Amino acid sequence: MGSMQALVHVLLVSFPGQGHVNPLLRLGKLLASGGLLITFCTTESFGREMRKATNIVDGELTPVGDGFIRFEFFDDGLDEEDLKRLDLDQYLPQLEHFGKELIGRMLRKYTGENRPVSCLINNPFIPWVSDLAGSLGLPSAMLWVQSCACFSAYYHYFHGLVPFPSEAQMEIDVQLPSMPLLKHDEIPSFLHPSTPYLFLRRAILGQFKNLSKPFCVLMDSFQELEKDNIEYMSRFCSIKPVGPLFKLSKQTNSTVTGDFLKADDCAAWLDSKPPSSVIYISFGSIVRLNQQQVNEIAHGLLALLSGDEVEVSFLWVIRPPASEGFGSDKIDLPDGFWEKTGDKGKVVQWSPQEQVLAHPSTACFVSHCGWNSTIEAMASGVPVVAFPQWGDQVTDAKYLVDVFKVGIRLCRGEAENRVISREEVEKCLRDAIVGPKAIEMKANALKWKKAAEEAVAEGGTSDRNFKAFLEEVRTGSALKTSPTV
Repeated sequence: MGSMQALVHVLLVSFPGQGHVNPLLRLGKLLASGGLLITFCTTESFGREMRKATNIVDGELTPVGDGFIRFEFFDDGLDEEDLKRLDLDQYLPQLEHFGKELIGRMLRKYTGENRPVSCLINNPFIPWVSDLAGSLGLPSAMLWVQSCACFSAYYHYFHGLVPFPSEAQMEIDVQLPSMPLLKHDEIPSFLHPSTPYLFLRRAILGQFKNLSKPFCVLMDSFQELEKDNIEYMSRFCSIKPVGPLFKLSKQTNSTVTGDFLKADDCAAWLDSKPPSSVIYISFGSIVRLNQQQVNEIAHGLLALLSGDEVEVSFLWVIRPPASEGFGSDKIDLPDGFWEKTGDKGKVVQWSPQEQVLAHPSTACFVSHCGWNSTIEAMASGVPVVAFPQWGDQVTDAKYLVDVFKVGIRLCRGEAENRVISREEVEKCLRDAIVGPKAIEMKANALKWKKAAEEAVAEGGTSDRNFKAFLEEVRTGSALKTSPTV
């Protein structure tokens, strides 16, 4: 390990959301292991949750491989319980206003300490980081935390290159280059005129307005998974797929994590179950199902558990009510549920998902189909029961079912506007774990697992892309200008 003062210093700035922090932090650990000094930065409000769930200490240098990583958080100008964070239309301008000022101040502080930042890396929703970097003559990169298919959809929508659903034509199909035909409810839902989340559309498209500023778009995907999309979109900007980051970052052997909840220990319970017998259910860090839908899933599980066809158990993540998020109502399981399930069921508030998906007892994953969960499932060889709600989830579900062929569809998303019945839940789960469909999905999932392992192995496509990016950052070849910090 060399002198810390001599290490190239890179600042990573993340939008304060679990699905954004985790992949960017994985990238940060990889860069640190390659001999860089990484400062990971997000809001103090998210930092509070990270400190509770992990052993993070502000500013403390943690050795990772040949480099170091540390955390620094910035104030978003709001009180701890300010509900403005729930309204991104109000919050994003607030975040930009304070973020630009405070991160600019950080950059000047680092320069004064003789640790100047050589590159900034951000993720979607905060394109102003690219503006800030550009104004200071610093190179910047962006980590795209969705699929390349969704990247293509947003790019074509932003530039008006193909017809999308409109108020006049709400249900037209969308044909994008190098992609299957998408029905109106299979495009990223923020692009549909019926979306209630217009602010999220504006937030994501903000990065496409700024796409010429980052010298590179890193993607948490891999070449073999989205070959045609990646090759096509590489015509318009420099794309480097470096995923699955969760697999690549395992090589760092670092215990640093970005979870906002401390994961429950599930290992002993999983160890007690037969191979391929556990249904894992998790809807990520944002999606919250209503009580009626939870009841139907619970009764569908009970019906499946009472059958004689297969020995099955379930591990279900039900998050506690939150003061911040898209919902805070307490969710209860039906009366008598635990008496009927016994040791065949386990509910946790948060899970160590990577370990759960890698465990031999896990049979399938009932998922909201966020991209982190999607790529983690495929790279772990686990079939998916697709239960998307909105955003990129509906497009990911389309790919899981019809393109990657590792999924079975339980619903079409929030726009479907209906409760999925217990009978549908039971049938879908049964088809996912026994019978010809289950066998086909498992075989395909194992094929993608092998491809993911090859991509991150020494000399694999993601390994080569990451090392090329690391070299660009380390040598300063990304942008030959003199920083003005």
